Amino acid sequence: MQLQRRNLMIMWFANFLVAASATMILPFLSLYIETMGAFSDDYVQRWSGFVFGITFLAAFFISPLWGRFGDKHGYKPILIITGFGIASCIFLMGLVDSVQGLFILRLAMGVVTGFIPTSLALISSQTRKEVAGKTLGTLQMGTVSGSLLGPLIGGMMADIFGFQYTFLITSFVIALATVLVAVGIKEKRREKAADYGKSFSRKDVVSHIFHNRVLLTIMILSLLVNTANFSIQPLLALYVNQLNHSSNIAFLAGLAFSATGFGNLLFTRSWGKLGDSAGHDRVLMILLVLSALLFIPQGLVESLWQLILCRFLFGVAIGGVIPCITAYIRQMAPLAMQGEILGYNVSFQFMGNVIGPAMGGLLSGLFGISTVFFVTSALFVAAFGLLWWSVRKSGELAQSSS
Repeated sequence: MQLQRRNLMIMWFANFLVAASATMILPFLSLYIETMGAFSDDYVQRWSGFVFGITFLAAFFISPLWGRFGDKHGYKPILIITGFGIASCIFLMGLVDSVQGLFILRLAMGVVTGFIPTSLALISSQTRKEVAGKTLGTLQMGTVSGSLLGPLIGGMMADIFGFQYTFLITSFVIALATVLVAVGIKEKRREKAADYGKSFSRKDVVSHIFHNRVLLTIMILSLLVNTANFSIQPLLALYVNQLNHSSNIAFLAGLAFSATGFGNLLFTRSWGKLGDSAGHDRVLMILLVLSALLFIPQGLVESLWQLILCRFLFGVAIGGVIPCITAYIRQMAPLAMQGEILGYNVSFQFMGNVIGPAMGGLLSGLFGISTVFFVTSALFVAAFGLLWWSVRKSGELAQSSS
């Protein structure tokens, strides 16, 4: 079997396991906090945002360092370190008995977060630019498939076995995925790349980003999109509880999470392939408009089935964003600095993951959870406007220079 195809298959399966395991705990994170004491609703909502977001705040600072290390020494060691690190943190989360302890463990998890972004960098480095969107879309399907089943399985396990055992099982599955990568992945560095032997300083990398208008815009776009997408996630279980009072609320929250993942699964590869042929910036603009339109109804629903349908349609649109962004970076970044540039992009994503839950928690505490959906839609509109302006300005600059 061709090496690139074998690595893609292994990383697809490993990403499936990691994504499924990591998302198992998301639907009931706020419910888990409620079991640690007699807290008010405002306290639970606020700390749900903080506990959810602190992982990504730590990852914001660490991701470029992981990317730089990968450019110099390879991506496989990072996959092994982050995989076992995440597994250890989640294992300890099942044993913690305070909100502050959970907060600290989520902080530690942020330091070693990076398995899935590093897998994108690994496969991207071995993929031709002409088919980058399609290939990365295929890899993303593994992540999305895991994200689809993870919340559903996690909700069922939490209802049946309790929260603590769900954390322990989750850590075991992530460790299994890491062993699979350690044994099966063979990383081949592309020695023939024209820029491979060059050594780029951190200043060179940052300069390259800031001198490419659309590339910089893509990274700001990552921040805005993730801020919007993650603003509601830690509150979704509470929102589902408002719509449908039931004893198996963790399962129903997992179902709402999974609806978005199912929409992702059906269309992610198609969006990436369309980006290869029509241009990833054009496809991104379409996706941002669709996301803005499809987020508003989620704040207006009156029943759980309406929310699930809206989340599914939103998943169809948002599923192409990551493959298109990563493929664009693959086209614009020299191979020798590609991992670090992807690391900076992941940092922007993680900063959105921090701002989003905190913003959602504060807005929901002041104005109600429905308000979060409307503000989120406005963020998608802002992201579209920024990308449209940047592409237009870059086109005008190219015409004037020619």
